[in-house]
Amino acid sequence: MYQYDDYDRALVFERVAQFRDQVERYRAGELSEEEFLPLRLQNGLYLQKHAYMLRVAIPYGTLDARQMRTLASIARDYDRGYGHFTTRQNLQFNWIELDQVPQILERLAEVNMHAIQTSGNCVRNITTEAFAGVAADELIDPRPLAEILRQWSTINPEFLFLPRKFKIAICSAEQDRAAIMMHDIGLYLYRGSYGQMLLRVMVGGGLGRTPILGLQIREGLPWHHLLSYVEAVLRVYNRHGRRDNKYKARIKILVKALGIEAFSKEVEEEWQYLKDGPAQLTDEEYERVASAFLPPDYQALADTDLAFGTRMAENPAFARWVTRNVQPHKVPGYASVVLSTKPGAAAPPGDVTAQQMEAVAAWSEQFGFGEIRIAHEQNIVLPDVPKAGLFDVWTLACEQGLGSANAGLLTDIIACPGGDFCALANAKSIPIAQGIQARFEDLDYLHDLGDISLNISGCMNACGHHHIGNIGILGVDKNGSEWYQITLGGAQGKDSALGKVIGPSFSASEVPGVIERIIETFVRYRESEELFVDTLQRIGLEPFKEVVYPKVLEASA
Repeated sequence: MYQYDDYDRALVFERVAQFRDQVERYRAGELSEEEFLPLRLQNGLYLQKHAYMLRVAIPYGTLDARQMRTLASIARDYDRGYGHFTTRQNLQFNWIELDQVPQILERLAEVNMHAIQTSGNCVRNITTEAFAGVAADELIDPRPLAEILRQWSTINPEFLFLPRKFKIAICSAEQDRAAIMMHDIGLYLYRGSYGQMLLRVMVGGGLGRTPILGLQIREGLPWHHLLSYVEAVLRVYNRHGRRDNKYKARIKILVKALGIEAFSKEVEEEWQYLKDGPAQLTDEEYERVASAFLPPDYQALADTDLAFGTRMAENPAFARWVTRNVQPHKVPGYASVVLSTKPGAAAPPGDVTAQQMEAVAAWSEQFGFGEIRIAHEQNIVLPDVPKAGLFDVWTLACEQGLGSANAGLLTDIIACPGGDFCALANAKSIPIAQGIQARFEDLDYLHDLGDISLNISGCMNACGHHHIGNIGILGVDKNGSEWYQITLGGAQGKDSALGKVIGPSFSASEVPGVIERIIETFVRYRESEELFVDTLQRIGLEPFKEVVYPKVLEASA
């Protein structure tokens, strides 16, 4: 993984000193709340319902054992003993005191971490998939270009005060596990007919109040032009994006207003001034960054391990976990492991304790090369585990509450912290997730259902990405009461889709039962091993509406 150079370290430590001074001036009354707001936001500090929340950047979801142990120590020393992993591959501490933030940032800086641009109207954390560099279906490792984007966008003065926040994702696998179509800029890296690296560029994606999937703006962009083309897009957005209305300030609204052809034309015109300038990437620069992502010292292992096969045959629970939580690796004899942060009602989705973080750090060294990934689904990934070590990893993970065999299943719920913490939320997310998980505790039944994504957001900001869940749940406010709107048919990946609202919202107590009736309907109409989304596409929404709104339908008949 990439290691900071002297420039990176100097920048991060200077930012810590700068923010320490800003906090002191704010405490002394020399900065007003209005003046302090953008300063703290661009250092990842939010004021939530009960305390400050600090969001720590994990660039493209990659960190090492030392960094994970540092996050554990911060959770223990400054928070309430845990942190929350997000859909943007960040970590949030929810119980932070303002005066302690400079100390926390300094501790992060000592291990090459920071909270810079994890909030504010700027380019946010660059993301990619959790299996980048090791996935069996990967075309090209996207991490070098993700790192180049990170360096270019960090404290880039031209784009620190955009009309609204700006998110970029890149992937390069047969399956899009980075959800690039729901980002302001989505990049797909592939090889051309002569083996050259090319980029497909999509713009204008985003969820929130107005969910829109990104549209293609460029095909076959040579990778050397990555920065100049992204800069052209950002310049057009910076020039024309709304600043008078935050609900209409995202690039998706601008693209929709202008039309993709007009927007594309303006970007191309802007790019002509940039394409052969200083932002053009050289082979030397790419190799400099890519050298940090060279494969580790893999052993020559047989792809078939007899002991592993025996364990699978003798232990059905282990075999089930392997089926769901172990991913193919590009190197024979190795696999990638998903450690589920969704044990059920015992803990909120994405929450990980300091003890669990320390355990993960130890496992990454014992069974791999000290590297850890954070997935879009809020789970933790050990990317390089020898197959012979999988049973031991599973055993240890179960002891720490990270061994649930539910990756991709209904209880692998994506959820924001919701109204329990967030001042913007209309409703709670965590109790809803726990209620559904408690209703579907039978793992055999869950495995029979196959892949079903369920996403929960506590408000229209859609931090839980409910729009692209096969089943989406949105918290809404009705005269001061918490209600929940259900959408069906969302999907992420190359076949991304936005879910459709099925009807009026439900009370919190009704939601688990509603989800149960939706699943029962799927089972009733399912053909063979058909997935939920395929059954829904075949039969439509009406059979699901009939079971969740029976009285309403009878009255209208």
